[in-house]
Amino acid sequence: MHYGHDHGPAADSDRRLLTVSLVLILAFMVVEVVFAVASSSLALLADAGHMLTDAAALGLALLAAWAAKLPARGRWTFGFGRAEILAAQTNGITLALIGVWILFEGIRRLLEPPEVRGGIVSIVALAGIAVNLGVLALLSRARRDSLNVRGAYLHIATDLAAFAGTALAGGLILLTGWDRFDHVA
Repeated sequence: MHYGHDHGPAADSDRRLLTVSLVLILAFMVVEVVFAVASSSLALLADAGHMLTDAAALGLALLAAWAAKLPARGRWTFGFGRAEILAAQTNGITLALIGVWILFEGIRRLLEPPEVRGGIVSIVALAGIAVNLGVLALLSRARRDSLNVRGAYLHIATDLAAFAGTALAGGLILLTGWDRFDHVA
């Protein structure tokens, strides 16, 4: 009897795509933190925080995909398929908490702005756009009937707007010299 869970080749392929996506996101996040500190950019640091939630989302998605394929046993007669739903919920809560921190830090920096290097901010943001487009291309090949995979895909997609805002802020800083564009972004 088939209960709608596909644990065959498509699920294995999804896990591979999630793994490659996770590695790309983690590698770029490290680069972004380094350049955020070097340029005193809150926008880049905020993007790195968002990338951390992306990494967590992908990591939880991988863990949930693994747990979902476990057979039902003992007290867990329903199996572990609900792990994917819990992973999606955890990702949302984490993103909300980081959003609150970014808002607080943005207000603080608007009141006492540091000098921001707009060129570095722009270059790293453009690289972030490229990395996120690559990850989205990978995840678009996965099954999106899984709430878990769909949530990871949408989570990465929201980064494009954040990186676009950061790139715009960096460009405006270069054009005007007004560092607060970074904090607004």
